[in-house]
Amino acid sequence: MKPVRKLAAAATLVALAGLLRPVAAQDLVVDGDSVYVVSGPAIPDGRVVIRDGKIAAVGPRASTPAPAGVPVRHAAVVTPGLIDAHATVGLSGLLNQTQDQDVLDTNAPIQPELRALDAYNARDPLVAWLRSFGVTTVHTGPAPGATISGTTLIVKTTGDSVEDAVLVPEAMVAATLGPDATAKGDGKSPGTRTKVVAVLRQALLDAQAYARKRADDDESKRPERDLRKETLARVLSGELPLLVTAQSHQDIQAALRVADEFSVRLVLDGCADLALVLDEIVAAGVPVIVHPAMMRTGTESDPTANARLDDAKRLADAGVLFAQQSGYEDYVPKTRVVLLEAGVSAGYGLDFSKCLASITLDAAKILGVDDRIGSLEVGKDGDVALYDGDPFEYTSHCVGTVIGGSVVSEVVR
Repeated sequence: MKPVRKLAAAATLVALAGLLRPVAAQDLVVDGDSVYVVSGPAIPDGRVVIRDGKIAAVGPRASTPAPAGVPVRHAAVVTPGLIDAHATVGLSGLLNQTQDQDVLDTNAPIQPELRALDAYNARDPLVAWLRSFGVTTVHTGPAPGATISGTTLIVKTTGDSVEDAVLVPEAMVAATLGPDATAKGDGKSPGTRTKVVAVLRQALLDAQAYARKRADDDESKRPERDLRKETLARVLSGELPLLVTAQSHQDIQAALRVADEFSVRLVLDGCADLALVLDEIVAAGVPVIVHPAMMRTGTESDPTANARLDDAKRLADAGVLFAQQSGYEDYVPKTRVVLLEAGVSAGYGLDFSKCLASITLDAAKILGVDDRIGSLEVGKDGDVALYDGDPFEYTSHCVGTVIGGSVVSEVVR
């Protein structure tokens, strides 16, 4: 089945997925012909037992008893709930109209104080649509397009409000280097790559000075709170990573340079010119959220021109910790599906285990939530995806999605 046809078919499931209202943490048993725990070997004829929303047991079905009276679901393939490592869903909505497009404020180049938390719409139908593919967690926030565009958040794809859904209210500070962060010929600043980096560097220097003054023992000498500088001070202290979207080699190099200068926790995003700077990324030891495999690339002069369908495999072969993403889609329906992006990477040489890890456990590690999600291990959240075949084959279907032991999406065949 072609990707477009699968997308159309999946869209019909949104209504069903939306009707299955999330409830409190529950007990559930999930059996699979193959259970991929990700943190260890796959279990043939396996079982996952969820109690009170948490995984209580994982093992072969023959030696893992199902508690009496607990509902049982079965699928050919069972995996951890999928994680989209970078998206804009919940801020970019289904309607594609002004009132549901909160992905970017261009009034100033530096606005780290803008919180995705304050705009996230848990009820948007696109959230339910992603959930119908087995996506249980999303790292979402502003789209690339400003030097610093705000803070991201990590949510479960469930609930009626951000309070119901939130896992990490402020996850990273999102920045962009390159042409996407420059003013578009209107005379505003920054107008060049050099100015973008200079503006970022100055903002970090200002935050350094602010943090020192706020720590003064003499309260009378402390400056008034400044949300902008306060947020960047959290980046400088290492509390919040700096997520930098950079596609061209010189912008990736600039990101590495700034991160080294200020000793910040850097997460690279995009990296279309990966082949040109892979050695430098490896040497720096920074994780990468690689561009969506099906990202539409530009012409020869565009920063995305060198993006390749096998970039995820390149990262895996080089030993770089990486995750896959849906990214920002500026065309209807305003979001991609990370499962389908990963399927393309699998088709271009990324082996099954690495591919699955890049949308589960490795994504959780980059996001700093691997103690809660990303693998089927005792004590972790009971988030599970069920498929009727290989998840990376377009002819397969997600037949169930479980969050905290609750079945939040299900297809009865």
